[in-house]
Amino acid sequence: MARPNPKDSATILIVENEGLVRRELVYGFREMGLLVLEAQDADEAIALLNEHPEVRLMVTDIRMSGSMDGVRLAHHVRKRWPPVKIIVASGWPETQPRDLPARSVLIAKPYEQETLWLAAAELLGGRVEVSTGPCAA
Repeated sequence: MARPNPKDSATILIVENEGLVRRELVYGFREMGLLVLEAQDADEAIALLNEHPEVRLMVTDIRMSGSMDGVRLAHHVRKRWPPVKIIVASGWPETQPRDLPARSVLIAKPYEQETLWLAAAELLGGRVEVSTGPCAA
């Protein structure tokens, strides 16, 4: 599995309305040594971003309840918090990279977790360590 190894411990924000998916993402990113905040919708995400200016990466779903969807949230975050990198996950084929703000990455659902980890590593500027299983002695 690919794992980002940022030079410093980055703080990321997961915005996902499906509780099980959100918990899985939170667990995976924490296993990488990242500090993780979580929100179930855009309103919670904005409140967390206001409280935590150290957030460096946001991973958001497109479809969720609340005042805005993931695309609108991505544009709002880009305008208000320009340094925050953004990954948008979508299971909807009508969502295109051109719909997202600059310096955002679109990942189509369903995705392999390694795809998400690699995108996060690249956006965080960390190097990527790839583990292929136990080493033979």
